[in-house]
Amino acid sequence: MSLRCVRLGFVPLTDCAPLVIAHELGFAEEEGLSLTLEPSPSWATLRDRLALGDVDAAHMLAPVPIAHALGLGPGPAAMEALHILSLNGTIIGLSRPFAVRLRDKAPDLAFGDAPAARDALLAMGPIRLAVPFAFSMHRELIHRWLGNGPELSIRTVPPSLMSEALAAGEIDAFCVGEPWGSLAVEAGLAELILPGRAIWMAAPEKALVARAGWAGENPEVTGALLRALWRAGGWLADPARRATAADILARDAYLDRPAEILERAMTGHLAVGTDGTMRHVPDFVRFHDGAANFPWRSQAAWIGAQLARRFTLDPLASAQAAARVFRSDLYRAHLSGTGAVIPGASSRVEGALATPTAVAASEGRLILSPDAFFDGRVFDPDGHLPDL
Repeated sequence: MSLRCVRLGFVPLTDCAPLVIAHELGFAEEEGLSLTLEPSPSWATLRDRLALGDVDAAHMLAPVPIAHALGLGPGPAAMEALHILSLNGTIIGLSRPFAVRLRDKAPDLAFGDAPAARDALLAMGPIRLAVPFAFSMHRELIHRWLGNGPELSIRTVPPSLMSEALAAGEIDAFCVGEPWGSLAVEAGLAELILPGRAIWMAAPEKALVARAGWAGENPEVTGALLRALWRAGGWLADPARRATAADILARDAYLDRPAEILERAMTGHLAVGTDGTMRHVPDFVRFHDGAANFPWRSQAAWIGAQLARRFTLDPLASAQAAARVFRSDLYRAHLSGTGAVIPGASSRVEGALATPTAVAASEGRLILSPDAFFDGRVFDPDGHLPDL
């Protein structure tokens, strides 16, 4: 059988795992594809390579194609999200000096307590906080949690340079994807205080993103790619396989980092302090279960509304434009009949589920995982989103 070649870009983070597993364990080959996985040092580099056609599709921050749709990103290339690769998987940490100051003022602050951590941080005065990219779930989660006040100064630092910024004293705090938070702890530079899922339990972190029109021009390849990634996500959903996944990701071609640290991120067993204190975060990162791979239009609308507030755009128009970027229609078309349980709707009230909840699905019964926000508020798109 002749294999169709597909070039996929990625940034070395643990949540590139679905691409790596699809390639290494043969899911892509079984779908008739030969994947070439190409690393990029930063999100800006990968975005530009995708826009220029150097790669066919990419492991990408979910807000990037939405920012482009709202006219906020450079260049004319429109993009669309075909598949959600992962939910959550980010971590918030503090520099050691800042953590010492915080403990003096809030000695009883518990790891993972988002409301208490918010109050403690905002009481500290000006905070220099780093995120990996201007248009990222990291930044949107931080604003959803800490607001947009003048005491918060947010700067962009590529994930691989986060420890250098801490060592140089350039930042007080960070929100980054693993393993870069754990590596900062290992280097004695940081303490971890909060997983991203403590802010929003079902934040779409990374998506498979392609240039607008690529999926329509290559329907057979798109279908094969989505099926391979869906199968890889299903393989990763088994906790017993996460150690094996960490060993594969540790290879030079991918993250080139110690498998032990990668396994922490994959399993949610994190060393949160330089004294070796461990904390377990259930569902720290999700690759499959509870319709994790489905590109909900309401998730995109939430991102669009968040960006609209920050850039003083029309919130309804932004939410509608954002919703069109998450291609739930293509996901349905290519995964129907594969055994994938697909939600019966393409939009929902985000943040409404505090417990696992059964909903209508294309086949069988679908149990959606909790998706609550830390403060109990919800995002209701109000039925104003266009049908896809």
